Amino acid sequence: MSSIIQLLPDHVANQIAAGEVVQRPASVVKELLENAVDAKATDIKLILKDAGKSLIQVIDNGVGMSVTDSRLCFERHATSKIRQAEDLFSLHTKGFRGEALASIAAIAHVEMKTKQEQEELGIHIIIEGSKFVSQEPAVLPKGTSFAVKNLFFNIPARRNFLKSETVEQRHIVDEFQRVAMAHPNIHFTMYHNGSEMFNLPISNFRQRIVNIFSGKTNEKLVPVSEETEILNLQGFVGKPEFSKKNRGEQFFFVNNRFIKSGYLHHAVMAAYDGLLKDGAQPSYFLYLDVPPHTIDINIHPTKTEIKFDDEHALYAILRSSVKHSLGQFNVAPVLDFDRDPNLDTPYQYQNKEAEYPTIQVDSNYNPFADNAQNFSEQNGVKSSKSFSSSSNYRKSEISQPSWESLYVGLKQNTQEIAEMTFENDAVTSSLFEENDIEQEVKRTYQIHKKYIVSPIKSGMVIINQKRAHERVLYEEFLTNMTVKQASSQRLLFPLELYFSSNEMDLLRELQLSLENLGFIFDAITEESMVVSGLPITISESQASIVLDDLLTDLQDGIVSNSFSENDSIAKSMAKSLAVKTGTYLTEKEQENLVHNLFGCKEPNVSPFQKPTFITMSVEDLDKKFSL
Repeated sequence: MSSIIQLLPDHVANQIAAGEVVQRPASVVKELLENAVDAKATDIKLILKDAGKSLIQVIDNGVGMSVTDSRLCFERHATSKIRQAEDLFSLHTKGFRGEALASIAAIAHVEMKTKQEQEELGIHIIIEGSKFVSQEPAVLPKGTSFAVKNLFFNIPARRNFLKSETVEQRHIVDEFQRVAMAHPNIHFTMYHNGSEMFNLPISNFRQRIVNIFSGKTNEKLVPVSEETEILNLQGFVGKPEFSKKNRGEQFFFVNNRFIKSGYLHHAVMAAYDGLLKDGAQPSYFLYLDVPPHTIDINIHPTKTEIKFDDEHALYAILRSSVKHSLGQFNVAPVLDFDRDPNLDTPYQYQNKEAEYPTIQVDSNYNPFADNAQNFSEQNGVKSSKSFSSSSNYRKSEISQPSWESLYVGLKQNTQEIAEMTFENDAVTSSLFEENDIEQEVKRTYQIHKKYIVSPIKSGMVIINQKRAHERVLYEEFLTNMTVKQASSQRLLFPLELYFSSNEMDLLRELQLSLENLGFIFDAITEESMVVSGLPITISESQASIVLDDLLTDLQDGIVSNSFSENDSIAKSMAKSLAVKTGTYLTEKEQENLVHNLFGCKEPNVSPFQKPTFITMSVEDLDKKFSL
């Protein structure tokens, strides 16, 4: 019998490996940026077209590659980062698998230009789908340039499964920010469709964070610093009042490598215990430096998960350090209202020794000496008369009135008191006559703070209160934006909201639609906007939450299946403002929700095409009991 097992060709194996290495354009950006960092570059440029679908180009001024290395780097399992398996436990570089370039070259058109500093000429290589098209010398500057064009050109299914340009761009920006924040000593620049999105000069950690997120980020940051034998912790945490509902500004870096860790995130949340609103997420940018042999990186294909030797110790150190910083900078509130602020001991006093108090004694003081005699002797005058202490301090004997004199003039006429009459029977009355009170039959019932049951002729209707409210709000918002006659309420004190540069660009695009909805904007700048009016359905405390959720939904493509911009806005705001599951509704609120739902054009489904109610007839109930 002939053998049925065979070795796969290299180009097929690379395409299969690409499914693990390259999920989307952001994966290519991550691999190329990390290679540029490992090449000891000090200036890295990222150029994109069509969110990476047409072009991803990374240009660096690193050490470059020789002719042999430039061909060998596209082979599988070819790397300069490690030599043996033991090197995995002492990594100081980003990549180490040696599969990134081979996988990228298998599913795209790759053009590489590289030159070492000591060489006169560089190498220009073109690869299309793992096939070397050309290799020739060229006059190039020092460093390496990778241009990845037409991603997934030979795998149409993968290309069709890519999300919209906005979503893919968001993923690329996330990867770019992670690498840029981990290396503030490198100048990063990012261009998309010819326009500059980021220009991050060489700086320290704090300046790099402010340059990326702009706005009033500098005012939000609280420094964290701790040095121990097992961990060196540096970084910043955000003040509780600037926390958001969505998780967008949470970053852990271990040995300059971005990681995700739910365990360490819980440690930070524990430090904020009692300081955050329900569902709020604080911002943090924490840099952990641990010995390389105490961590294992090679446990996940994306290398964003790390296994620590002693997680419990890291948890305790991280929690106490963050809590200490929040207290040191007076971010954490003090609940002792009788506390004397003068008793607070500054941290700089921890190494000072206590000083013993000095005792001062007046040797001339005599409590038994006569005051007059002392006075005369001190002034050189001798008194002709002697004064006894008994005569000086004798109590004056003035006749004091008796206690009965306090009550003189307060005698009352007992005859007048006797003539007064009192009512013995208490009279109780009611605001309404008992005969006029009508016993109203309860028409709706709430079950588990989730469903509303309303009886009908044929049986009953069970309504999902959250989906029903989404439908009501959705049609209301859509009508207001279409008719452009929405009602607004002016704020006594305008709200100033801060956003990143990307979010501000998106808000400017949505400004007209939001104004038709009832928002009133004043003084829109590059970093902030002033909201002076809100729709009547939105309270002042909900304004920032609604706008944050709207930006998150549009950037993440949650409402990308909408037929228009107004539809997307209406869906997002309806989802944010709808009554949540677990909310108690009064009878009046239940009835209003039921009436408003069946007054909609499409009451059967929510804006996200999910059923809002079900009906159960009497026959169905009879069948249940007949079993």
